[in-house]
Amino acid sequence: MATERERRFVGPRRGQLIFALAFFAFSALLLLLIRDQTVWVNKTRLVAQPRFWPAIGLGAMTLLGALHLHRLPWRQVTRRDWREVRKWASALEFAGWFMAYVLLVPVLGYLPVTLVFVPVLSWRMGYRSRSMMAVSLGFAVGVVVLFKGFLGVRIPGAMIYEYLPGGLRSLFILYF
Repeated sequence: MATERERRFVGPRRGQLIFALAFFAFSALLLLLIRDQTVWVNKTRLVAQPRFWPAIGLGAMTLLGALHLHRLPWRQVTRRDWREVRKWASALEFAGWFMAYVLLVPVLGYLPVTLVFVPVLSWRMGYRSRSMMAVSLGFAVGVVVLFKGFLGVRIPGAMIYEYLPGGLRSLFILYF
């Protein structure tokens, strides 16, 4: 049975406890590591110290995170909380796709990786018709032509291009 304090809580309940625990743990960890990440400079005013303002910010984050955790009216994690956490984690999937793209471009090349990732991400987002796959391939080619050809963005050549013959290797490094 819900207590009076739980009934008066304004806002969504799902995920609150897990968020408060994670926020407090993360901010406390950062506060513990501040001595390794910043320095204290002798003969420098307090507010000009490289460690001062980060310590203020992390101290406030830790204190307010602990206060948030303390003021929550419930102390049990429910199934709804874990469903909410799964929703939060689903956003990390696209960060994973981006990291895979960034790691594969120097190995396989800008054009081939872009030609694979754009249709795969289109498929993943639900655009599965043949026409949408064609549009996504055209978009991928357009992006490569725009960035490498017209804008002249310098993207390092792929390691796989080293196995091509001399003239072809130069062409691929410059335009693909």
